[in-house]
Order: sequence, then C-alpha cells, then structure tokens
Amino acid sequence: MKKLFFFFSRNLKEIRIISLFVLTTIIILLLFPREGRFGFEFQKGAPWMHEELIAPFNFPIYKYDEEVETERDSILREFKPYFLFDREIGTLQLTRLEDVFNEQWKTYFIAGDAAGTRQQYIGSRSESVKISYLEFAGDIMQFVYSKGIIGNEDVLQRVDNQDLTIVLLEDQYAEERDYEEVFTQKKAYEYVLVRLSDYTDSLYRDSDIAFFRSLNINEFLVPNLFYDETTSSQVKNELMEELSLTRGMVQSGERIIARGELVTSEKHQVLESIRREYNKNLAIVGAFNYIFLGKMIIVIILMILLYLFLYNFRVEVLQSPRESSFLLLLVLIMVAVSSFTLRYDVLSLYFLPFALVPIMVRTFFDSRIALFIHIIVVLIVGFWAPNSYEFIFLNLIAGIVAILSLTNSYRRGILFLTGVMIIASYSTVYLAFSMIQEGNLLAINFKTFLWFVGNGLLILTVYPLIFIFEKTFKFLSDSTLIELSDTNQTLLRELAEKAPGTFQHSLQVANLAEEAVIQIGGNPLLVRTGALYHDIGKINNSEYFVENQSTEYNAHDELKFEDSARIIINHVLDGVEIAKKYRIPEAIIDFIRTHHGTTIVQYFYKSFLKEFPEDESNRHKFIYPGPRPFSKETAVLMMADSVEASSRSLRAKDETNLSKLVEEIINQQIREQQFDNTEITFRDIDLIKEIFLKKLLNIYHVRIEYPI
Repeated sequence: MKKLFFFFSRNLKEIRIISLFVLTTIIILLLFPREGRFGFEFQKGAPWMHEELIAPFNFPIYKYDEEVETERDSILREFKPYFLFDREIGTLQLTRLEDVFNEQWKTYFIAGDAAGTRQQYIGSRSESVKISYLEFAGDIMQFVYSKGIIGNEDVLQRVDNQDLTIVLLEDQYAEERDYEEVFTQKKAYEYVLVRLSDYTDSLYRDSDIAFFRSLNINEFLVPNLFYDETTSSQVKNELMEELSLTRGMVQSGERIIARGELVTSEKHQVLESIRREYNKNLAIVGAFNYIFLGKMIIVIILMILLYLFLYNFRVEVLQSPRESSFLLLLVLIMVAVSSFTLRYDVLSLYFLPFALVPIMVRTFFDSRIALFIHIIVVLIVGFWAPNSYEFIFLNLIAGIVAILSLTNSYRRGILFLTGVMIIASYSTVYLAFSMIQEGNLLAINFKTFLWFVGNGLLILTVYPLIFIFEKTFKFLSDSTLIELSDTNQTLLRELAEKAPGTFQHSLQVANLAEEAVIQIGGNPLLVRTGALYHDIGKINNSEYFVENQSTEYNAHDELKFEDSARIIINHVLDGVEIAKKYRIPEAIIDFIRTHHGTTIVQYFYKSFLKEFPEDESNRHKFIYPGPRPFSKETAVLMMADSVEASSRSLRAKDETNLSKLVEEIINQQIREQQFDNTEITFRDIDLIKEIFLKKLLNIYHVRIEYPI
C-alpha cells in the first residue's frame, strides 16, 4: 500500500496529464455521430476506384440539398396567403358615414351660415341633391370595401412575388384574388382623393367642394382584410410536407456503378443516397457496438499520436498540465462546434474557422505544434464530414497558410491579412475541386464562397480569444510582450529614475540578447522583454551597484564582503518580489530568477579569499540562489548580461580585448554547467560569441586598424 501511495505521489503530474487525454478521448467519442460510415470514398468527376457496387437493399434516391431548397423556394413564391374578409366592417363604416354626412350637411349649410348669406341658396337646394351627394360618397366606400382593405401589408411585403395571389375567406368560402385588385389603406385613400377630385371638378359652387372636403372620407377607411396566420401556416406546412425529398428508387441487386466508371452527377446522387441509407441502417441493425468500437480505436490512435508527438518533440509542454489542458481544450471546442453544426444542419461546415486552432496555438507556442494540433482536429472532424477528402484537403491548406502568414504575429493588421489569405486559399482550392467534379463553371455552387468569406471574417475573433486564453491559462502573447517592453511602463520608468545606470545596462543587454536569439532561433520579443526587467531588483539599494555610482564614493567600502555579496545577490530576490507586486507574468520573472544562475559573486568572493585564504566555509554566502537557465532565451540573457557588464570595466575596448572577454566569460559559464538544462548547442554558443563581439564593437565604435 505504501509503495502504491509512493508511486502515485511521485508520478502525480504524469497521471494528471494522462487523465486529461483520457477525458478528452471520452468526450470526443460522445460527440461522434451514432451512425456508421460508408466504406467507399468517391468524388464527382473522378473514376470509381473500387469493385463493382451492387445495391444490397432497396433505397430511395435523395435529391441534393440545393435542389430541395430550390423547390422549397418555388413553393414559397407560389404560396397564396389567406385573409379573413369581414364585410360587416364596411357596412358599419357606411352607416357611420351617412350619420356624419347628415350632421355635416346641417352644420355646414345652416348652422355655419350666421350672416344668413346662404339662406337663399340653401332654400333652393332640394332633397334630391343631398341624396345624390350621399349616394356618390357611399358608392366610393362600397367599391373600396368590396375589393377589401388589407390590414397586414407588412406580411405581403415580405413575399418575393410581384404577381401574388391571395385567398379571401368569408363564411367558409374561399375566393382567390390578385393582390393588385385589393387596397392597402394608402391606396384606398389615394383612390378616394382621385374620385372626389374628379367629382368636385364638375361642381360650380365652392361651398359644395368645401363640403366634400370637410367630410374627411379617409377617416372611414379601415382594414377589412386580416391575415389568417393559422390557416396560412397550416396550408404552408401541408405544401412543405408534400415536397418530396427523393426522386425514384434503386432496387436491391441493381448495379450502381462499375470499377473505372466515371462518377457523373447522376451517379454521384445515387452514391450519396446509398451512403446515407447505409449509415442509417448500420445503427438500426444492431451493429452499433462495433461502430462505437471502431470509432473508439480511431480516436484513441489520434490521441496517442498527439501524446507521442508532444513526448518526443515538446516534452516541456506535455509535462505542463496548464499547457496540455489548453491544447486539448482547443481540440474539444472545435470538435464540439463541428458536431453540433452537422447535427442541427444550421450552417455549413465551411463556415467554421478551423484555422483559428493553429493561429491560437502558434500565438503561444510554435508552428510545429500548431500544425500537428490542426491535423488532429481536421482528421477527427473529417471522419464524419461530408466529402471527407475535400474537407480535409481544404482545411489543411487553410491551416498551413494561416501558420505561414503569422511569422510576424505582432505586426498590426497581420490577422486581417491572414483572414484574406485564408479566404483566397479556400476559394482557390474549392474552385479547383468544383471544376474537376462538375466540368463546368456554371454548375459550381457559388454560395459556398459566401461561407468562405464568413470563415475569413471569423478569424478576426482571435483578438478577444487570445486575450481570454492568455488570462485564463497565464500565457504570454506577442501583443502583451510588446506592451511590457514599452519603456514608458510604470516599472521601467521607476527603474530609469532610481537606477539610471542599470536602465541603460538593461537596454544594451536587450539589444545583445535579441540579436543573438534571432540568429539561433527563439522568441526575440520574449528575450528582449526579459532583458528589460532582469535587473529590476536594483531599484532597491541602487547605490550599491557600480553602474549607478556617479562619484568615487563606493558604499561597499563600509561593509564586510559577505554583506556586500548579500546585497548584490538580493537584487535577484528583490526583483522577483517587485515583479510579482506589479503583476509581471511568470515567464518574465523567470529571466530575473535565472540571469545569474548559480554563479558566484566573483569580485567579493575573491576579495574575501585574499583576506581569509583558508576560510572556505562561507563560500555559499557568495553564490546566487538560481535556478540555472532552462531555455535558449534565459541562457542567452545570462551571457549577454555578463558580457555587457564586464565590457564596461575594460580600459582598452579594442577588438582583441573584447573578443578575449567574450570568450572567457561564456566559457567560464559553460565550465560552471550553467547551460546544462537548456537545449542550446555549442554551435549556437559560437554564433552567440560572434554576434556579441560584433555588437560590442559597434557599441564602443571600435574601428578596424588599416595596414600602413
């Protein structure tokens, strides 16, 4: 029991990592569709590369989605919306008009004539004139209401059919009528104005014209046709249900296609139909257990390949639960989104930005990991994607283009350019596939290009996603490094004010280290930022560091050698504490911890030995706490820091002395095994020495001596 407990405690990290891979595998299996998979691959326009295919059972020939969509659109265009025709409204409004007419007649011609100027005129008016006027107004109203006034004009405006026919329902009777024959409220009002204008033009009295205008007949024009949502929806659903999704049948035993025969459009439709039926039948006839087992084997193989890739090429990523969780989470998110997209058939699979995965991985890691993770995702999704080969080929090309376009991911606008390049790569490859399959540009489904445009636009969402993942998993993106390396940052400004010599030293170290990392491979932004912050601890006790001493007074003269060494060593510990206070990322704090490794404070240790040559017991007081550098970037910073600091003490800064200095310092660090935990090579170190010498010669303006 104790041995088992010891085993688990010692291998806890490995167990956690393996558990993450197992959990990811289980979730992917749950996301897999339940159907089986047709055992033959084929492409339209290409020869059938398998044995002769005979129909094993009866199955219908399914129409293409585009064909069904076209027929559905045709039905919707021809669909006749239903309206309820309410004649009582017209009758009520006519009665209302008659009452208002009588009141207005009295008011206008009698009560309104206070001066009595119209009495003679009114007296000459007969009842027949009044009746004729009322009949005229009533005829207008009856005509308009007999045709009908639509109260749901917005419903018809959504219908893409200029020759629309509507159905009027009245007392269980239905009557078809052209949309142009009925009135909207606006058209009814315009019609009344025209009729009144024509009629009043024939009147001789201005008072008669004014009377008709005072009636405001438009106030009596209200809708009497109302959209019948229930009946319209019912009829529409019945028409949709009658839409056939198939065209014909293939009988069992019938030959579908022979080996070498070209997969024409008709053959392709039949093959897609048998694939669809075959996959459904596999799940129905009790083969689900074998299907699930096969899927499990495939997913396990892919997960093992991912594990082995990280184990052999990026073991530091594999050993980090945080980084492994991030990579597996990206795989899961993309697989889950693809699964739901195919299951509910809302969007095209080509709308999903699969290139986001390598972009996200490339932002925080390297191109090799980004490409491998992208391949794993595409292979998993490609297992159930329609036209698997086309899908995998398209997305692999898009992913590679995305990775290659991000060589300088910190440049402004680079992601916009990446999105454009992804759209172009998708479109070009899809066009090539379509020309092979269709053999005709007119037969290409150009709507797919709109999905590619949407895909490219979604690439721009990587900006907020990078921020979210960066904060969640405590990563460092190039954007954050650029922000941190700005010398106007609060902490760097404080360093420049309190320790100006150290600040200038840090700038020179940053230049040296950045150039070296560019040449040997690594992250130049990371090493530059780390160099700017590596001596931040010298803000405390800045006067004890020679680069900040502006007079001949040396504060160490009054201290013991051990105390002086302690102050010098403490700038590492103080730097870590200050960086944490200002919430500097751990990756930058690593440069503070490692830039002296486990080396000795040589000056004070040698001075101590001169005074106490026999005392070796206090050696540990002069050693930096470490740890040693563990990456190319931290190793290069240690070299650059030591070389730059020591070069300031040279009296004669010529090529010979600088070359000797660089060689001695870096060779001493090698002898002290400071780079044993890094992947840096001797070839890298030789190149670094050359770069440092060249840069130092430029810094100190050393000229080559020309022969006399």
